[in-house]
Amino acid sequence: MRRWNGWGDESIDFALNEEMLAFLHARVGEGKPPVDATLAQACQAVPASRLAPHRQIDSTPEVRLRHALGQSLPDWLKLRYGKIGRVPDGVAFPESSEQVRELLEHARRSNAVVIPYGGGTSVVGHLTAPDDGTPVLSIDLSRLSRLIDFDPQAQLATFGAGVAGPDLEAQLRAHGYTLGHFPQSFEYSTLGGWVVTRSSGQQSLRYGRIEQLFAGGKVETPSGTLAIPAFPASAAGTDLREIVLGSEGRIGILTEATVRISPIPQREAFHAVFFPNWAQAEAAVRSIAQAKLPLSMLRLSNPVETLTTLTMAGHRAMIGLLESYLRLRGCDDQKCMLLLGASGDRATVTHALKQALRSASRHHGVHAGSAIGNKWKQNRFRNVYLRNALWQRGYAVDTVETAVDWPRVGGMMHWVEQAARNAFAAFGERVHTYTHLSHMYAQGASVYTTFAYRLAGSYEGDLERWQALKGAVCEAIVANGGTISHQHGVGVDHAPYLHAEKGALGLSAMRELCRHFDPSGMMNPGKLLPAS
Repeated sequence: MRRWNGWGDESIDFALNEEMLAFLHARVGEGKPPVDATLAQACQAVPASRLAPHRQIDSTPEVRLRHALGQSLPDWLKLRYGKIGRVPDGVAFPESSEQVRELLEHARRSNAVVIPYGGGTSVVGHLTAPDDGTPVLSIDLSRLSRLIDFDPQAQLATFGAGVAGPDLEAQLRAHGYTLGHFPQSFEYSTLGGWVVTRSSGQQSLRYGRIEQLFAGGKVETPSGTLAIPAFPASAAGTDLREIVLGSEGRIGILTEATVRISPIPQREAFHAVFFPNWAQAEAAVRSIAQAKLPLSMLRLSNPVETLTTLTMAGHRAMIGLLESYLRLRGCDDQKCMLLLGASGDRATVTHALKQALRSASRHHGVHAGSAIGNKWKQNRFRNVYLRNALWQRGYAVDTVETAVDWPRVGGMMHWVEQAARNAFAAFGERVHTYTHLSHMYAQGASVYTTFAYRLAGSYEGDLERWQALKGAVCEAIVANGGTISHQHGVGVDHAPYLHAEKGALGLSAMRELCRHFDPSGMMNPGKLLPAS
């Protein structure tokens, strides 16, 4: 059973070792576990539905509550403290594009707004219902999940857009193929959600971001059906895929998506390399990325994230031996860990690893083998459960991410972390903050920063802390020339900062595009675009 007020399966817990708890106590202070609202209490706060009845719509309180919010920290605060606010007035579960069209027409007749629902994993407020008294219909796409068409010659597959990551991969694996798109939210996020938020998977260095994988599809809009055929390439004017990518439900609902697939790799390998300091580590990954080696992943942790990762790993004796060895090789307190992966046939993997490790060694990298890399692969979808475990100990965890050119990477990392420290200093609190580069490009890299801090113990107090943190780090991103989102989308939380990236003319063009497909503004209002 999925948690109603946190991440993932209720049966899965992330075990915090005592060393990690002592580590957090020393850096931010001892947390005080809050008292969570119960599901029954939250359901009691759900008001009566204002939607006209429809055979496809479920208006029961628990179903509406479970579709009301995503996984952003403000969403968590509402759920944990029982301050739910607006919820959808009903939830529909269509089984075809035709039923989606019928629901859009029902919403139009009812003067309701529509919020598409994929896996509920948004961390920037994509699911927040408008608080203006308008009826809200949530359209859950989970029943649009089958493999519709499979073409091994063209290496294309068409799915219902509501298919979740594990189900998509299982259906492809039966034919010997993979999409290779593995965001951290993989277990619950959906193909449609990946497309409309411009998702990036952990192995996108090999398989590509979702914009490289999305070949075409079908979108049901209030103005009609937008069908986008899949071509290998086209010079026929505007690429209509770009209208759908990053649209965040504002133009309609993606019901089918055709994606470019790859044969299951013969071999995958993930290795760890340690560097004496950040300067040498960054120079190494830049040279590897610009060499365009056939790797599938590069992930570089700064010194604090490296320390945090090794502390959280447990296995104190083994980690102690590793650190003793690394000290002998010149990697001590400022060491940085690089995880690199390769996927493909055996010759390609061997070649890619050999060349990458050779380049790393030129920057004093110390190869630590595959044990850490294999452990990362084993737990890469479980680490997000850390948020649940830390909450129960009185701590909150949040993240921001951006992307910048290589000359700005180090400065971005510094100023985002410093902005967070300054924000919490105003409350007399400390924050444990650390960063990694999650995706590498010849031009630059994504900068992904995590913040762990003590809960205030009240909804109002914790919301105030989060607002101060979010505002400070987003301002730092914009001030240092970064995109406001590399992989999480815009939603509500990032919309105020979009002007710096798009400009007035760009925002106006985006608004006109949304208006063309959705003249009455019924599709996911308030998301993606800042208030006019």
